[in-house]
Amino acid sequence: MTSDSRDPGAAVAPSSELAPDGWALLPDPEPAEVRYTVISVDDHLVEPPHLFEGRVASRFADRAPFVRTTSKGHQIWVFDGQAYPQVGLNAVAGRSKDAPPMEPVRFDQMRPGCWDPDARVADMDLGGIWASANFPSQITGFCGSVYSQATDPDLGLACVRAFNDWFFEEWFTPHPERFIPVGITFLADPQLAAAEIRRNAERGFTAVSLPEQPQKLGYPSLHSGWWDPVVQACVDTDTVACLHVGSSGIATEDMPVDGPVVEFTATLFSSLSMHAATDWLWSGLPLRHPTLKICLSEGGIGWVPMLADRLDYIHDVSGHGRRAWPSTDVTPTEVLLRNFWFCSLDDPSIWPIRERIGVDHIMVEVDYPHADSTWPDTQDFLAARLADLSVDEAAAVTHRNAARLFRHPLPAQTLPAQALPAQHLSSQPEPDHTTPGSTDHEDIEP
Repeated sequence: MTSDSRDPGAAVAPSSELAPDGWALLPDPEPAEVRYTVISVDDHLVEPPHLFEGRVASRFADRAPFVRTTSKGHQIWVFDGQAYPQVGLNAVAGRSKDAPPMEPVRFDQMRPGCWDPDARVADMDLGGIWASANFPSQITGFCGSVYSQATDPDLGLACVRAFNDWFFEEWFTPHPERFIPVGITFLADPQLAAAEIRRNAERGFTAVSLPEQPQKLGYPSLHSGWWDPVVQACVDTDTVACLHVGSSGIATEDMPVDGPVVEFTATLFSSLSMHAATDWLWSGLPLRHPTLKICLSEGGIGWVPMLADRLDYIHDVSGHGRRAWPSTDVTPTEVLLRNFWFCSLDDPSIWPIRERIGVDHIMVEVDYPHADSTWPDTQDFLAARLADLSVDEAAAVTHRNAARLFRHPLPAQTLPAQALPAQHLSSQPEPDHTTPGSTDHEDIEP
């Protein structure tokens, strides 16, 4: 016997009877001491059961994604004949790190901040997080790939638009200072994809989540010209192209079939971003579009100096890197460090050589509510990792770079407090050390 979100009266066993041994949400943490104004450029949301209600045309209502409750009391998404449970330690914020690694099987086993925007803001305040860029979860795919691959393209497009409308109405509009508006688009048609990017940009979206390497999803490659209208839409609207780790899938052929698959793939997350950056770079798209902004989400920064060194060598020394690079004015490494922005969760070995990347292109992430997340200890974590950075560098990587890239507002007073020119000191108000929740904004020049 099963029930679904279209049958709200269906009886379901209490969550406490369904929770596996070892499952427990911890009490709310104490509010963090805020040392940094933090913009996290990689977090996630869990789509709530009501997302599609009233947001798709009536002819699609019976085929839109919905949440079904199984005979075991588990809540899973169902769409286009496929089931989508929570996987990959997707929504485990608020659980003890010492607890057994397991997924919640129901929404009431998650912190409400996973799927409720008001509760998320409250959790951001507890953790000392000013703003957050949120990517979708299983039913959507990190870049909307689930809807884009629907057997009925019209249904898929309707779901893409419904997701964007839901995010705009329920997440972004009530909290425009706290959420960076990251949309998805319809990947199966480049003209429709470009149109959706433009539609979102007109109402304030500043980013779109795109696949790292679209050929892995069965679409033409970046080198084919097929994606040119999508990239042009990003350039024309100043929309950041976010490439989230795993957005085009994770190859399984290299995994040890008798080994720890989750641990194996999680270890190699950064290699996916390196592959993606290399593919986008050699496609020539960032070379042809100097103002194209590409953000590598959840990929770390440790691989960037290695890639830059290799690009320099094959271009300057061995020479074969010059055959496919048409420009004599700018090198592949220069384009890598011009058009791409990078996201650090934990890269302690790289901070001493941060200048090889460029401090102005490094940002930080929290990864709420995933298992990797630093929440609610983000402030302490950053204080330890960024201890050797100057005040100006710390301000750049914790918030200033992200605010400039995504054109996002900052509170009037940011932390760490930066030295001001003498002529401005007398006119500045006292610093406000309660950064999250402030409503006064600081203008950020691009």
